[in-house]
Amino acid sequence: MNTVLLQYAVEVEKTGSITQAAGNLYMDQPNLSKAIKTLEESLGAPIFKRTPKGVVPTARGRIFLEYARNVLAQLEEMEALYKPAKAGGVEFALSMPRASYISYAFSLFVKRIDRKEGMNLWLRETNSADTLRDVDRGEYKLGIIRYKPSAEAYYAKQAAECGLKTELLLEYDERLLMSQAHPLALAGHIEPGDLLPYIEITHGDGSTSGHRELKAADSPPANRIYIFERGTQMGLLHENSDTYMWVSPMPPSVLRQHGLTEKPCADGNHRYRDVLVYRNGYKMGKWERLFLEELEQVKADLMGEF
Repeated sequence: MNTVLLQYAVEVEKTGSITQAAGNLYMDQPNLSKAIKTLEESLGAPIFKRTPKGVVPTARGRIFLEYARNVLAQLEEMEALYKPAKAGGVEFALSMPRASYISYAFSLFVKRIDRKEGMNLWLRETNSADTLRDVDRGEYKLGIIRYKPSAEAYYAKQAAECGLKTELLLEYDERLLMSQAHPLALAGHIEPGDLLPYIEITHGDGSTSGHRELKAADSPPANRIYIFERGTQMGLLHENSDTYMWVSPMPPSVLRQHGLTEKPCADGNHRYRDVLVYRNGYKMGKWERLFLEELEQVKADLMGEF
């Protein structure tokens, strides 16, 4: 269906007059009347009826026009996705795993942008496979993937097949995130068995985002809460002092904000690498370099904490 005809119908409804709508659309009234008739014939039912007060929708026409307005609004939103907020404004897109230290660097990056520049920024949290596809298709200029050191060869091959370059950002052991009131918060040393009485929070979307990946031989915890977005985890951990979560390093300011603490655990199954990916030959612009500067500073601050 021609979306121009939808625009015509919506304008007629708004003005209640074919003549006024034609004027607003900068077209002749006979041509608009013909266009509305063509639309009604394609639908097999009238959209409008004439009354002493002007043109009004029929009962079925009101339903049709509601759908038409929604379609036009969605098209406008789709077009806006690829329009910069301002000519010459900041364009930046990053596909990444769930990682508070990266998100924190992104927040600092945004803080440094002059609001007069205008901006169109995208931050997507997803799994490594999707990030590789995002960057391969050019939808995102930068990506960060996460995997265990044992999977290095696999991801190096995947990146090479996509024509992507890789750079190691950070290799780390995940830490336990918990409330400051958690019974283990003051423990000097935590073993995996110490966690059995408590509730593990993990992301439930199957992404390789740093949460524990159970194998058949693993013994799952007695209790687990699956979540699908980052905001939920902070509230759950803070309000429920018997919960914990495996996470990448977190900035101290984020921990203080939510009343949480990080604890190391002697579990060799939680070593990960976060790796930057981008297309071979891609020359990073001003904004990519600025973000990576902030990320390097956050990393340096984190390493000083360990």
